[in-house]
Amino acid sequence: MRRPVETLGVNLALWAVGLLTLFPLFWMVSASFMAPGEASTFPPPMLPRAATWANYRLLFAEHGIVRQVANSLLISLLATALSLLFNLTAGYAFAKLRFRGRDRVFRLLLGALVVPAQVTMMPLFLMLKEMGLVNSYAGALVPWLASVFGIYLVRQYALTIPDELLEAARMDGAGEWTTFTRVVLPLLKPILVTLAVLTFLGSWNDFMWPLIVLTEREVQTLPVALAVLSREHVQDVELMMAGAVITVLPVLLLFLLLQRYYMQGLLVGSVKG
Repeated sequence: MRRPVETLGVNLALWAVGLLTLFPLFWMVSASFMAPGEASTFPPPMLPRAATWANYRLLFAEHGIVRQVANSLLISLLATALSLLFNLTAGYAFAKLRFRGRDRVFRLLLGALVVPAQVTMMPLFLMLKEMGLVNSYAGALVPWLASVFGIYLVRQYALTIPDELLEAARMDGAGEWTTFTRVVLPLLKPILVTLAVLTFLGSWNDFMWPLIVLTEREVQTLPVALAVLSREHVQDVELMMAGAVITVLPVLLLFLLLQRYYMQGLLVGSVKG
């Protein structure tokens, strides 16, 4: 009898924590459908008196936020694709290919993890300025081309692949690229999805780097555009909540769709060091 009671208590506690976590998201969505000024009343209403799409129409029609949504989507998709290309190949090389200085280079890369990203932003910006890449999509993509964490994540997962499997493919006449694409890549599917989700989430929500490198409105991303808009409409809570919903919804749907592969990649990749 004691075990069912304990199980019920744990489940109730988890439900309570889950509801507390989801409540801000619920109110954000609810407030985005409220009339102007309705969310600022006291006490704040939980549901709109008369739901309206006016805040979303205002964002897209009057403020032209659709361009910034397209910019964010383009940058995030390109960042994800390029990150997978570089991180997968580099992580596999550090895990399974033997070359001189491999372990030293990898330890040096791991040491770079302790350097805050903000420290490297100014030198990177000056380099891109000399290359003429400021206010361009290419400039916004540079930090996402490869990451130490991405390489580390792929390497740790690739270490779980048996060497005998790769040797068998090579004995059958497969080259390194064929072995990677035909044998290794299918086995890396969980970590591929994990890295894709992490990269897309990071690039979509990134604020600091696009704020630095993208100064013209035509190429700005959604988080930067909403931050600029909030200075002009600081009292328009409902409008800002609509913008927050547009920002959160794509990444939330992506995570829910791919969470099974995401969790599998994180858990299996941490088994072997």
